[in-house]
Amino acid sequence: METLTFELNGEFIELCNLLKLTGIANSGGQGKVMVSDGIVQVDGNIETRRTAKIRAGQVVECLGQKILVTVG
Repeated sequence: METLTFELNGEFIELCNLLKLTGIANSGGQGKVMVSDGIVQVDGNIETRRTAKIRAGQVVECLGQKILVTVG
């Protein structure tokens, strides 16, 4: 599983935007579909809220990639 690090510059980022900015999704719309399809996990649990607020310290997994969210 490939691990990416995303530096967060603020309090949170919406899940669909995180998928887009890390290149896992080609667009925010595609990220929303991925979340709705139940293929995205946050901290080991399936997340179905497209605009879930992801904060530093959380781990997102999707399509064999892991994103570690850190303070920017």
